[in-house]
Amino acid sequence: MTAPSVSIIIPTLNEAGHLGRTLNQLEILDPAADEVIVVDGGSTDATLARAHVHGCRVIRCQPVGRAVQMNRGAAEARGEILCFVHADTLVPSDLVQLVTATLADPATSCGGFISLMRGTWSTRWGVSLHNALKTHYAALLFRPHRYVLKGFRVLFGDQVMFCRRRDFERCGGFDDTLPIMEDADLCERLGRLGRIRQLNRVVESSDRRVARCGSWKATGIYLMIGLLWGLGVPAARLKRFYGEIRD
Repeated sequence: MTAPSVSIIIPTLNEAGHLGRTLNQLEILDPAADEVIVVDGGSTDATLARAHVHGCRVIRCQPVGRAVQMNRGAAEARGEILCFVHADTLVPSDLVQLVTATLADPATSCGGFISLMRGTWSTRWGVSLHNALKTHYAALLFRPHRYVLKGFRVLFGDQVMFCRRRDFERCGGFDDTLPIMEDADLCERLGRLGRIRQLNRVVESSDRRVARCGSWKATGIYLMIGLLWGLGVPAARLKRFYGEIRD
């Protein structure tokens, strides 16, 4: 049988400092993705130039917002599988094979990776460990029956989430109204369609937010946001703890 086609969708806003490295890595995928789509929210730096140099499909999107941009990319993607990658994230060269093999199991509706935060001079082992565990404890604390019985997990955007297009459309995609936690919200709905898997493979993301806040403060913010979200605090209120970081 022919392997399902894979579309990689990257939401951007002033990501010239990181996008080039991410696209370099995507160019050496083996096998290659069927397409890479950059959905830009109005960058004023060289982000679009970076995307054009690498031959990506570029979509300009208004209004801006990560959920809005990823939904727009999904709507225009041609792939049977949608893979959402942040502009500052490096993926393994066998990404396509891992994604298609995971979703070959009809009982699995969504998957993601272990996110390792790295900077120029250091690897954030403590923060990375917490974020990996958060996938499990957030689900176990707030949806324990689904965690145990149905394999429910809470994935986040820097873990490179992927799912079938038909499942994405069936559950309504990302919630455009959410300024934060749109990834966890999507997991909540995709988790009703099947198991959510965290693969035992690593993707690497920039530690710029941790570098700005410090490891302890960043971990505290991630923990607080996750707990408050699980308790039902609106995402609009949580957004004030999680400002935009660009460099």
